[in-house]
Amino acid sequence: MRDDRITVSSLGADIRSLRKARKMTLVDLSDALGRSVGWLSQVEREMSYPAIADLNKMAAILDVSVSSFLQMGALPDEEGLVVRAHTRRPIGSRTPGLTEALLSPDLTDDFEVIHSTFAPHSHLPEPLTRPTQEVCYIVSGQFEIALNGKHFTLEAGDSFRLRGQQFQWWNRQNKPCEIIWVISPPIY
Repeated sequence: MRDDRITVSSLGADIRSLRKARKMTLVDLSDALGRSVGWLSQVEREMSYPAIADLNKMAAILDVSVSSFLQMGALPDEEGLVVRAHTRRPIGSRTPGLTEALLSPDLTDDFEVIHSTFAPHSHLPEPLTRPTQEVCYIVSGQFEIALNGKHFTLEAGDSFRLRGQQFQWWNRQNKPCEIIWVISPPIY
């Protein structure tokens, strides 16, 4: 039985969305977990609920933070509808200087909205490509991005789009930069 105080109500749907975004089948993920396909199918349909150990393993396999599966204090009548600033689900980042949080109530839509804060002098060490479409809006600060090797310097109020091309970023400033990302399909 799901503990409403611990996991998000959309846990099964979020797991399914993350699995599909990584082009994994039920068999792929269940094999990686060492669990049956039937069990994983029941988890995705919220007929069964994983233990914390299973969530930790799923998070590692899906390359997300386990915190993305955990309840952050949303009120019961707001869950799935409203995301208060203090209840945003943090998203683990393996890039030093990058902090991200989910602005979307869950991952059940065709897109997700992410709030990113880039610390002063942070950067993405190696170019990255991901199979997504993204629109990004600079809320504050200055942001440098290379799209397929072409460099752009963006200021608050500017925006850019990614369509699966290679990118790399830098915040060369002495203050943080904040960006809102709309990403399809959801990848976090």
